[in-house]
Amino acid sequence: MKIPSLSLTLFAVLLSGCTLGPDYIQPDTVNTATVRYQDGWQSMPAQSWAASGNWWLAFEDDTLTALVERSTQANQTLAQAEARFRAAEAQWRLSRGGLSPQVGATVGGSRSGGSGDTGRSATEQYDARLQIGWAPDLWGRVRREIEADQAGLQASAADLAAARLAIQVAAAGAYVNLRALDRQQDILNETMAAYDRSATLTSNQYEAGIVSRADVIQAETQRQSLRTEMYDLQAARAREQNALAALLGIAPAELSLQQEGEKLPAIPALPQSLPAVLIARRPDVVAAERQVAAANAQIGVAQTAWLPDLTLDLWGGVQSGSFSGLFDAPARVWSLGPTLAQTLFDGGQRAATRDIAIARYDEQAAFYRQTVLDSLQELEDALATLQILAEKTEQQEALLQLALENERVITNRYRAGQVSFLEVATAQNTTLSTRRVAVDIHAERLAATLQLAAIIGGGWDLDDPVIQSVTRN
Repeated sequence: MKIPSLSLTLFAVLLSGCTLGPDYIQPDTVNTATVRYQDGWQSMPAQSWAASGNWWLAFEDDTLTALVERSTQANQTLAQAEARFRAAEAQWRLSRGGLSPQVGATVGGSRSGGSGDTGRSATEQYDARLQIGWAPDLWGRVRREIEADQAGLQASAADLAAARLAIQVAAAGAYVNLRALDRQQDILNETMAAYDRSATLTSNQYEAGIVSRADVIQAETQRQSLRTEMYDLQAARAREQNALAALLGIAPAELSLQQEGEKLPAIPALPQSLPAVLIARRPDVVAAERQVAAANAQIGVAQTAWLPDLTLDLWGGVQSGSFSGLFDAPARVWSLGPTLAQTLFDGGQRAATRDIAIARYDEQAAFYRQTVLDSLQELEDALATLQILAEKTEQQEALLQLALENERVITNRYRAGQVSFLEVATAQNTTLSTRRVAVDIHAERLAATLQLAAIIGGGWDLDDPVIQSVTRN
């Protein structure tokens, strides 16, 4: 009996190098060699998708930098993603344990006896055993499970990076919106001062008999309308600051950003072309690709169900009639033998499991391709928006200069009694509207730049040490 057992064990070890199922090949996607709204992609070696860099430093705003860095410290959405990552890591360790033998120990005792005329007295039996069981991974089922869980762990890490990036971008966006509202408030304050001067001028003109009472009423109506609009801005700012506090993981009362003297961050300069690999390091693209790899490994797991499972069991122990003499007992017992198990009929369950695995692989591959397509669409949208808004900024600046000049001319004519206050009010409102639109355009450019950071998975600075280190490798 020794020779067949040893031969079977050796055969099992040799077969443990076999792995069923298709080896993973990354699915093909659309060509990312060119984009419409830039000079093209630069070629660059593959780099770690986690190397996103400190992209927020490009905005040269200390407050924004502090808020972005603080946003990842106590955000509860990020805490959930971190917990999911830890669970995925534990699942990977769990699957790796399937390659190791299982060792256990038992200590037991029993008392038995009979009845009737035999006169048999009760007997006691105690035993202690050490058991070792090992299921050789003959067909690679465990290795495929490890492969699937490792890919799942990598996908979870990418999801964690995506959550972190999304929170950082959201915090930066909330800060930009807050500062845009502050700038709007500054404009309204400056405009109110101009309206006050106009109201004083109108009152003087009325007392001198140059204009009618209607001009005085119109000037006061203009001021009152602006006061009402200021309350709307204050409410919007309070909501934006509360939203920012939630992103930071703190109560709204714990966050207070001063309004006076703060301006919008500068527009970062973008390179004429971007590395092609940046779209591939986008965390959700990486997560989708890793899920394809996990689904591919599950096909191999499903295919192993058609083949038998081999288990090798070894145990040894001692027996004694008393517990005190258990480990001094001369009786030694042991057992060694293999167990081969094979499902002969399951009503098509194994075939269904395999078909499910293949279908889920096809689903994940299609999802990955669509994720890349969506990423390219978002990239084109962001680049187009940035280009168009840059041109719009120039036109808006020209319009603002015309509005200021028109207001100056109309005000002088009103002083001379050549026009009514209605024309002054119209010119002032045009200037106010033009200035506010200019702020909105600046905020939109900042938002589009933040969106670009989210789309390409982080920074775009080609002088970033992270990118340079990858380029040199």
